[in-house]
Amino acid sequence: MNELLSAAQMRAIEGAAISAGIASGLELMERAGQGVVAAIFASWPDWADAPRKAVVLCGPGNNGGDGFVIARLLAARGWQVQVFLLGAADKLPSDARANHDRWIKAGACDRLCGDSLAHTGPAPDLVVDALFGTGLTRGVGDDLALLFGALETLRRESGTRCVAVDMPSGVCADSGRPLGDFAQADLTVTFHTEKTGHCLDRGGEISGRVVIWDIGLPHAGRGRQPGAPVRKVGPPDAALTDKPGMAQKFDSGHVLVLSGGVGRTGAARLAARGALRVGAGLVTLAVPEPALPEVAAQITAIMMTPLCGPADLHRVLQDERLNALCLGPGLGRDSGARELVGVALATGRKTVLDADALSMHRGDPGWLFERLHDKCILTPHGGEFARLFPDIAKRLGQEPKGGPAWSRIDATRAAARRAGCTVLFKGPDTVIAGPDGQCAVHAAHHDRAAPWLATAGSGDVLAGFITGLMARGFDPMQAGETAAWLHVQCAISFGPGLIAEDIPEALPAVLGNLGQAADCRLAASVMHESSSPPA
Repeated sequence: MNELLSAAQMRAIEGAAISAGIASGLELMERAGQGVVAAIFASWPDWADAPRKAVVLCGPGNNGGDGFVIARLLAARGWQVQVFLLGAADKLPSDARANHDRWIKAGACDRLCGDSLAHTGPAPDLVVDALFGTGLTRGVGDDLALLFGALETLRRESGTRCVAVDMPSGVCADSGRPLGDFAQADLTVTFHTEKTGHCLDRGGEISGRVVIWDIGLPHAGRGRQPGAPVRKVGPPDAALTDKPGMAQKFDSGHVLVLSGGVGRTGAARLAARGALRVGAGLVTLAVPEPALPEVAAQITAIMMTPLCGPADLHRVLQDERLNALCLGPGLGRDSGARELVGVALATGRKTVLDADALSMHRGDPGWLFERLHDKCILTPHGGEFARLFPDIAKRLGQEPKGGPAWSRIDATRAAARRAGCTVLFKGPDTVIAGPDGQCAVHAAHHDRAAPWLATAGSGDVLAGFITGLMARGFDPMQAGETAAWLHVQCAISFGPGLIAEDIPEALPAVLGNLGQAADCRLAASVMHESSSPPA
């Protein structure tokens, strides 16, 4: 899993590297410019052999300095390059000013204004957005709004490509939230690591395809201040598919899923199927007696036990082999359902709370927070999150006036601290946070986009995946991250036409591909070692 950085964290890393003599600011700027140019030609290979026309928009800070390097490198390859600068050259930081002066020896630099793109002659093939990068803290103003509108017209009508340096202008680098008008990018080249804003809110959409370019900063041995690190969720370890050769079913845990009554058992059955598919050794549905025939007609490998009320649930939970509980899908929101949740939480077992187990506490979330423990994970979508954490949701929903804007990372961390357990805030940018500040983001953008998951019951399957993984021994944070990746991968694997029942059935192929990928990596490693000369 890769680390995501805030703008402040990235500045701290660059500053520490410069202070330590690892690289100068000018060297970092040169490497950044080289990376952008390399990414441009990798993205549009036919441009490498036929010089085109580029417009480079340079801002008043170091991002503008990167832009001057890019202009110089493109011009050296025979491109026709026109450069515009926002602000005065004598106000640039020293490194950016040095690159400005170097560019001036080769070409002109005009003052940037709202109609600058109207004075470039024939439409450029490329516009480089080197205006603000990660440094933006406020809206861009009317002049740049006009400029961004003209850029979008060029993209739409003339096929002009826009490449953003580090972050599209107008977007908060920490939250991914637009601070008003913004420059839509086709490609964003960022440095060292992705920033949180590339993965949150509209940041992924506005950034286009994101390429990470290594500019020689150390990845280890650095301080992580300011702020705790955030992970980007990637493929789980292939060990997910492993089971000991002498294992028996109870070694992989026993899940209990509470079901609703007649006509409301489908959600619990989806969760149970998800738990079984992800590797729980046994899964049992606890079902109200009137609904037993309905459930019995729909299950085979999943077991079933009658549930007549809180006393009956207390009896069922005397079996200590039931090590992971799923509460909420189709459970109902009445006082009887709340009592069941109370009994389950009192056991201190690993527990997923989803759907009704969250919404039943609207107006009185304190009752739930008093009973939660650190083995729990809450899995709200936006509406459920607002019912449990109305003040946090209200703050998140406010239009940002400046940056760093409050983000889904901030909101999920605040919710996890208040609840005292892990919170998985569902969405295309799913955020998982623990009460200790741990945080991870699964961004379903571009090649990870899975719009087919917007279908009834998909969240119930996700709850089942998480419960099954916790039954197998995963802690809530690990289970949430792994399940989020698997859930999206199943949807990508299946494709259009997906319904919730398809998600668990797509999982075996996904897990099989994980194992094959691991085998390929192992074989490549063995071949490399065997072909290496002796020391």
